[in-house]
Amino acid sequence: MRTMQEHPLRYVLANEIHDRPFPDIGAPEQASYLVLFSSEDTRQADRKHLLALCERYGSDRPPKDASHFAVDLGSFKLKWERHSEFTAYTFFHRGEFARPFAEPPVRLVPKEWLSAMPGELIYAVHLAVEPGSAPERTVDDLSEFFVTEDLCSSYVGNRAAQLWTDFRIHEDGFGRILISDMHLAHGQAGRLAQRLLEIGTYRTMALLALPLARENGPTIMNIDHRLAELTQRINDLDGLEEERQLLDNLMRLSGEIEAIAASTVYRFSATEAYYPLVGARLAKLREERVKGHSSLGDFLDRRLGPATRTCQSIAARQEMLARRVARAANLLRTRIDITLERQNRDLLASMNRRARLHLRLQKTVEALSVAAITYYLVSLVGYALSGLSSTGVEVDVGLVRGLSIPLLAALAWFGMHRARRAILGEGTQEDGE
Repeated sequence: MRTMQEHPLRYVLANEIHDRPFPDIGAPEQASYLVLFSSEDTRQADRKHLLALCERYGSDRPPKDASHFAVDLGSFKLKWERHSEFTAYTFFHRGEFARPFAEPPVRLVPKEWLSAMPGELIYAVHLAVEPGSAPERTVDDLSEFFVTEDLCSSYVGNRAAQLWTDFRIHEDGFGRILISDMHLAHGQAGRLAQRLLEIGTYRTMALLALPLARENGPTIMNIDHRLAELTQRINDLDGLEEERQLLDNLMRLSGEIEAIAASTVYRFSATEAYYPLVGARLAKLREERVKGHSSLGDFLDRRLGPATRTCQSIAARQEMLARRVARAANLLRTRIDITLERQNRDLLASMNRRARLHLRLQKTVEALSVAAITYYLVSLVGYALSGLSSTGVEVDVGLVRGLSIPLLAALAWFGMHRARRAILGEGTQEDGE
């Protein structure tokens, strides 16, 4: 069989669907999850920091250019993931625990390594998976771990597990998620944990645009009012100078809108991308309500939904304002163009009148020139006849001079006409070239 040429991305794309596998966890197990906001500039720093931890424990090193890596470091396991905007670290520890959040796995990680992590901490949560055989959690137990007025609880995975969370940041700087493994199948606990952690991450990343929306909302409203005032003035303008001044104001307004859009468009677009991911992960949980508690879906829909719609509204208003300013500017430019065309028409008419006057003056001067030339020629004829008479030839000087006047005038006019045609002909030819 002939060897076929392979696409350079064939294996990359085939391996993409196996990228970032779910963690292999089971009850009883605890996890500490940290998300650090970073950028492409910190990619090398992230990898270098991860390598430092692996070298410290003498473990395997992550492959070059890897975007995810999992390793067993003895006292805890680490799962590392690099995304476009953030880096996620998950520390796992399997073992019995009495209090799910008293001794989280992050305490096993060297403190100096944690404090030197590149980026800015944007989301952190402790997650604990306890076996279904554990004593049922009472209201007093839950009030010790969570803020009860914000406590959410639901059955997930066809009642394979029950979970609790309050979406709060507690005194240790972490949120808390508690899962009771009622009858989770092998691998199901890892998928559930991963989805819950991703819900928290994507929820936080989606909300990053909300402060920008609140900050720029009043400015956008002010621009909207100013644009309405400028648009109303278009029909009341008197003269080209006022039209140009109004166009300058519209251009400044357009610049303000573009400056706001430039600082917010990426964040608003990111919200549009992250928000559906939250919904997709929630749908995968297959939640069932627990009496007396809000479900995660209800809680997030009541709080995340309005925040996301606020961002969408501000983004839509920005885009609408940009279009309105563009329409108003185009209308004003058309008006200015019409005014300039009228001025050009009047200027051309004025030039045409001046050209006609110049032509009339030229014809008058030409007639005077013919008369002057004729007078000069007749004088020359007179002088010639006088000289001829002095030789004894009898010539009636006055008669000959009088008869020569029409002929000389005709010759003078014809000569000037030929000269003018020659000059105009040469000028036309040069212009054509």
